[in-house]
Amino acid sequence: TSSDGQKGCNAEDGSPAKVNLAVPAGVTASATELSFSACGVLQGVTFSAAAAGTYNLTVSSIQDAGAGTYNNQANWTLKVNPPANTKPSVEVAGVSNGAGYEIGGVPSASCMVTDAEDGNSSHPATVTGSLSHGLGSQTASCDYTDSGGLSADTKAATYTVVDTGAPTIEHTLAPSAPNTNGWYKQNVAVDFTCADAGSGIKSCEGGTTLGEGADQSVTGTATDWAGNTATDKVTGINIDKTAPTVGFSGGPSGSYYFGNDPAAPTCDASDALSGLDGSCAVTGGGSSVGAHTYTATATDKAGNSATDTVNYSVLGWSLKGFTSPVDMGGVLNTVKGGSTVPMKFKVFAGSDELTSTSAIASFRTQKVSCSSLSGTEDAIEVVSTGGTSLRYDTTGSQFIQNWKTPSGAGNCYSATVTTQDGSSISALFKIK
Repeated sequence: TSSDGQKGCNAEDGSPAKVNLAVPAGVTASATELSFSACGVLQGVTFSAAAAGTYNLTVSSIQDAGAGTYNNQANWTLKVNPPANTKPSVEVAGVSNGAGYEIGGVPSASCMVTDAEDGNSSHPATVTGSLSHGLGSQTASCDYTDSGGLSADTKAATYTVVDTGAPTIEHTLAPSAPNTNGWYKQNVAVDFTCADAGSGIKSCEGGTTLGEGADQSVTGTATDWAGNTATDKVTGINIDKTAPTVGFSGGPSGSYYFGNDPAAPTCDASDALSGLDGSCAVTGGGSSVGAHTYTATATDKAGNSATDTVNYSVLGWSLKGFTSPVDMGGVLNTVKGGSTVPMKFKVFAGSDELTSTSAIASFRTQKVSCSSLSGTEDAIEVVSTGGTSLRYDTTGSQFIQNWKTPSGAGNCYSATVTTQDGSSISALFKIK
């Protein structure tokens, strides 16, 4: 702007002129320092900015070795205009139109936005459509409006939620196990438990209570809300609630006299369903004088038992005697010590007279009190078998037991004969 003592172009005197540029933030320059060694030569600088706006660019300094001042004519304003707004686009992601997805495994539906000005983004899709038990049709919709107010075309994908998995079913029995031999002896309740991890159980059918019968079966069915089914079949359930029939074949009835024992009865049993578990057993009975009972017991394979009984009586024999010369009825018979007393008596089984000496079990004597007539010493058995001591006299139709009385005047004794059935008679004696 003023004379510097140089003529012509200052930049051509061997000392180039240097221009330094001040670049504001947000702006980049292809060069910030320029060196001029000639006049009339143009040097280009490219400026750019990432964001729209107005930017002031200036020359921060001009340097030259010569004297003088310089007029800065390089300051200018850079105006960056925003690009023209373009319409965004949107697509449905995650689900596909017309697809079917298993319940519990439906993907998440989202919206993928493409926008040149605002940048790409994503957001959840809007899902509509009511489901029944988690099943049915749904639509995922996507839309988007950019910051410039332009809206993308709405996109949608319609898909179906399905359940292709079968439900599960299992059974329980009450009682849980048979009594024995694979047989129950009571009603059996059959219950089914159903489950479904998808749409859930719509029906669980087939539970019942079984009564008597062999090889019974029950089928349960589980159905979910999608119509899938599963079955469980219980087989081989055997139920016998009826006890076997049991009775006797042969054996005694009513009464009979001792020694006339009939054959023991045998058991007669049957079971129409499960069958007998082993053989029928007969217990009890007896041949001694008195009342007796035979018991027949049978058990079937389900554990049901039945019994039958038969009662009978064994009658004792009757003894008649002792006859003369012995007095009965508590009378003390006076006999000489060392003498032999014939003890005469008869034995009857009902109206039948017994004549065999084997019917006699024993003949005993016992020292007794002459006042109380109770025993003072143990009874002593006199041999009652063999030819002479005990015999049956066919002439007099009676048994005779010859008893040699002991010595010892003033002593008293009882003499007792006992038959095999336990019947007995006694007489009292006093030694003189």
